[in-house]
Amino acid sequence: MYHPGGPIEKALESIRRHEYVLPAIQREFVWTPNQICALFDSLMQGYPFGEFLFWKIRPQNSGEYRYYDFVRDYHERDRPHCPELGDLSGRPLTAVLDGQQRLTAFNIGLRGSMSLKLPGKWRSNPDAYPRRVLALDLLASTERDEEGNRYKFEFVDEGRVGREDAILWYKVSDILTMESGPDMHDWLLDKDLARDQQSLAYRTLDCLHRVVRTKSTIAYYEETEQDIEHVLNIFIRRNSGGTTLAYSDLLLSIAVSQWDNLDARREVHDLVDELNQIGPGLGLSKDFVLKAGLMLTDIASVGFQVRNFTHENMATLETNWEGIKAALRSTVQLVTSFGFDSNSIRANSALLPIAYYLYRLGAPSNFDSSRRYAEDRTAIQQWLTRSILKASGIWGSGLDTLLTALRDVCSSASDSRFPATAMATMMAQRGKSLEFSSEEIDDLADMRFGDRRIFAMLSLLFPFIDTRVNHFHVDHVFPRSLFTRTRLHTAGVDEPYIDDFIECKDRIGNLQLIEGAINNEKRAKLPASWMREYLTDDGKRGAYRERYLLGSVPEDLNDFMQFYERRRERLRGRIAELLG
Repeated sequence: MYHPGGPIEKALESIRRHEYVLPAIQREFVWTPNQICALFDSLMQGYPFGEFLFWKIRPQNSGEYRYYDFVRDYHERDRPHCPELGDLSGRPLTAVLDGQQRLTAFNIGLRGSMSLKLPGKWRSNPDAYPRRVLALDLLASTERDEEGNRYKFEFVDEGRVGREDAILWYKVSDILTMESGPDMHDWLLDKDLARDQQSLAYRTLDCLHRVVRTKSTIAYYEETEQDIEHVLNIFIRRNSGGTTLAYSDLLLSIAVSQWDNLDARREVHDLVDELNQIGPGLGLSKDFVLKAGLMLTDIASVGFQVRNFTHENMATLETNWEGIKAALRSTVQLVTSFGFDSNSIRANSALLPIAYYLYRLGAPSNFDSSRRYAEDRTAIQQWLTRSILKASGIWGSGLDTLLTALRDVCSSASDSRFPATAMATMMAQRGKSLEFSSEEIDDLADMRFGDRRIFAMLSLLFPFIDTRVNHFHVDHVFPRSLFTRTRLHTAGVDEPYIDDFIECKDRIGNLQLIEGAINNEKRAKLPASWMREYLTDDGKRGAYRERYLLGSVPEDLNDFMQFYERRRERLRGRIAELLG
């Protein structure tokens, strides 16, 4: 049923009293400060911003579900999630099915703050997250800008609220305690404004007051059906057509509503945070964790489909949750021990067959280091590396079908080893071969610095770098800082060849994987000069050149192209030997 709503102030009071709540099927707050500012500008201009969808829960049913509060003081590190509310049994509640982002934006702008990490600051630095409140410049022109905005809203440090030369920042939340008319006039009189400035500021302030406190803005539809399955269906129909709401958000919401003992939302978010703090981090998401749950517990297919999120399947997921967490921890520890990070893992789905194998193995905590599993680790690393190096994209189309088939191979393996060969055979049958053609090997031999496959390739070429204990760098043999036109001219490189030098400096023929401490010593020195300083005798220098397939290293930059072409051929031969 459609209802004309009241002002925003009334909705915020309902949020404060926990009369408006977020059901567990809701996702997290995801809007940016710019989106909040744009919403307030639309509000001031009188633009419609959509009706809301509310679910009226009767007092006798309110104790059956979990509820969350709206975010008020958002902190990117410490308070990024909606806080859980306690027992609300016996209370009539209004659960917000559609409109959470908008209501939260109003709640932050009119009651709270945002604290986002400053660029370049460490995550652990408490000063990296300054608290900022929503402010409105009362002296800004109300002419529309090129994006259609008329009012200047911005999140600012609270200390900036007030007069700043030609700016008068007004803290938007103060409008909730300011009355119209004389109260506004008296406040503006203290600001020492010119007549035209005072008139502009008053009109802007009065407009804010009306749209927040007196104008009926919150129009909504209300659902009164109490059956959760019916409500889930409405929620999915309402939200699945949007582009900003991932389907996995809906499925996580369904999982949340069906777990009996654990809080699925908290468990998934906490696990994602924990996994991303292992090693350099792999940039994993709740999508990855949800898909891992489906895969590891042998639920039908691993697809994000509503039929896979039945109460029976979610009960299986909850029952096996501790084992799932242990397997994912072991998987991330293993993959980061190989040296991979979020930049070099091109598709997180590649980790799922590994996680499934470790889950069936019991997720031993020492899998990444024990001699007992050394052969398995090698097989896993080679299989993972091959799948990453495939430019054609193993982990693209047909992903769910491929993952389900890989799971079948692992579950039917006759021994306790990682079935890399059987998996590769099955993948080839599905047109996702891990074999490399001559053309693909040529492509790998011409990879550039910055290619997300470059670490995988270098780790395969130079396996003696122990990525478990050493900090390593992708290093330029001839330092890239030398390849400016001025320096190349100074080195005596003829003009027709300068573009070739610059083009080849970042290709794999001029790259190697070395320990970070060694690279810091090397810095911008020519390789031949540095080797004489670092490697004190001919035998050590010869061994170093052999290990890194360097061959003869010229004394000066002018001979770089001859060095590059010879080394590229050596690397290509090794790549063909390893992958052919």
